[in-house]
Amino acid sequence: MNMPRLAVALVVATLSLYPFTPAHAQRVVQGDLQQQMSAEQFKAAGLDKLSTEELAALNDWLQGKVQQAATSAVEQAREEGRQEVIVANRGFYDFGSNEPIVGKLEGEFRGFGKGRQYTLDNGQVWEQTDDATAAGVRKQAPAVRITPGIINVWYLQVDGLNTRAKVRRTK
Repeated sequence: MNMPRLAVALVVATLSLYPFTPAHAQRVVQGDLQQQMSAEQFKAAGLDKLSTEELAALNDWLQGKVQQAATSAVEQAREEGRQEVIVANRGFYDFGSNEPIVGKLEGEFRGFGKGRQYTLDNGQVWEQTDDATAAGVRKQAPAVRITPGIINVWYLQVDGLNTRAKVRRTK
């Protein structure tokens, strides 16, 4: 491999290891390689052997890669933020998911009863809104599934019981 190709390969390898964020990308994009590298680094990378046109093409390519990485990082951050909002607010709002909320109840479960509050290990608090009962049941921190129904209705099912209760999220 000749020296200019080696230099390009090194630049590409270095950029692929660099964690891009929009702020980083804006700093990196300012100026070309000659401005970003010391004269010694520029020469050691073999970039001084490139013609003006070759160096301009390399700088253009590099700017495009940085912009592409920055755009990708922004899109990923947006999606992560969107998912965080969905998880935090699930049960209050319908996000179109039929996936149940799975967890464990904190403390002891003493059966169902209208108006009872059920706190999950993820911090969510649900209140029973129907008359479902399960008398005489005692379970310590049982596993539960809260499944969405139609029109923002949710059902709490405790592991090992056939009965389920209609609940609404309060916290």
